[in-house]
Amino acid sequence: MQVANWTFMLQATWTEHLRVHPKVGIHRKRFRQLMTQTWIQGAFIPFKKFLPRWLSNLIRSTCTAFLTPVLFSWRTGHFKSSFKMMAVSKRGRPLPWYTYPSIDFLKGRDYTDKSILEFGAGQSTLWWAQRAKSVLSFEADAVWMKELATKVPSNVTLHKVSGDSSAACVSEIQQVLRQSSSTKYDVVVIDGVWRSAMIEIACHIVSDTGVIICDNAEGYGFYEGFKDRDFQRVDFFGNAPGVVLPHCTSVYFRCESFLFDPSFPVLVIAKEQDNA
Repeated sequence: MQVANWTFMLQATWTEHLRVHPKVGIHRKRFRQLMTQTWIQGAFIPFKKFLPRWLSNLIRSTCTAFLTPVLFSWRTGHFKSSFKMMAVSKRGRPLPWYTYPSIDFLKGRDYTDKSILEFGAGQSTLWWAQRAKSVLSFEADAVWMKELATKVPSNVTLHKVSGDSSAACVSEIQQVLRQSSSTKYDVVVIDGVWRSAMIEIACHIVSDTGVIICDNAEGYGFYEGFKDRDFQRVDFFGNAPGVVLPHCTSVYFRCESFLFDPSFPVLVIAKEQDNA
């Protein structure tokens, strides 16, 4: 009863706030998301009311310590990804094998009119295909590419490239790009093939408002490869689907990049993960 009354009072306060201040502009969906948080907070009210403070704090701290990693693994799909040995959401939908902070950032943008170029195909190919106008992916693993080809939709083009040497791989990629109808790409992803050798191609093929996404950016010569180029960088550190140790996904961009347009709203990530 105490929890219900407390939640009702908070809801009434928010409703009054919205009535008196209509310019605040909180959408109904966001209001419901905020109210969901109150149930979690409200669950601890009986403990705070009837138990000594030190004991109620201990219970809350213990629950927080144990629930946080469990909820993180469940909500993000890390738990399911670990057992399926592929990057998926909690509902089994494809995810890029990037860090979760970078995924959360990227999924809040609009790619409906964007073209994607990937060096290294996989779950990310399927993820981008659901969002972008077109996806062109290069892959060196013939067995994996054959399996992936049965899953990709019609807006995806896959190309097998050589895994024997970086020179052969670069030559094959350049030949395909010369024959492509697209001269520039809005998003270029380096997440496979010969990564360090892809930097030069990526810098020339990315559009002026585009971005270059480099996964496992703490290695593969990414820092040295971009050091003297006219790009800015944002690093997203964290865990990735089904991976124990944290790593880094970096986004390279120029000042006018569409990805950093401040008009995009800030997502309520907990709810986005629940719906993923």
